[in-house]
Amino acid sequence: MDPVQFKQLAESLSLVIDAGGALVIVIGLAWALLRWVAGSGRAPAADAYRRLRQDVGRGILLGLEFMVAGDIIRTVAVEPTLDSVTVLGAIVLIRTFLSISLEVELDGRWPWQRARDDGGAGPAGGG
Repeated sequence: MDPVQFKQLAESLSLVIDAGGALVIVIGLAWALLRWVAGSGRAPAADAYRRLRQDVGRGILLGLEFMVAGDIIRTVAVEPTLDSVTVLGAIVLIRTFLSISLEVELDGRWPWQRARDDGGAGPAGGG
C-alpha cells in the first residue's frame, strides 16, 4: 500500500471512529431518556434525575473515548507534524479533563479513590 492510500485509509478510518463516537453519545442520550421516562413514575424524582444524569454521563464518556481514538489515528497516521501533535495534546488534555469531571459527577469520588475503596485491587488486580 502506497503512502497516499494509507493516509486516505487512516483519514477515512478516523472519520468513521469520530462518527461512531458521536453516534454513541446520541444513542446514550436516547437510552438515558427512555430509561428516565420508563422509570420516572416508579422512583422518587431525585433518584430518577440522578440516574438520568449518570446514564447521560456514561454515554458522553464512551463517545469521548471513541473521539480521542479518532483524533489519535488522524494525528499519528495522517498528519504527524509538530502543530498537529500539539493540537492533539491539547484535545486529549481537554477531553481527559472532561472525562475525569464526568466520572467524578457519576461516582462522587476521584477515579484513583476507587482502588483504595476496593481494598487496593486496581485494574491490574494488584494490591
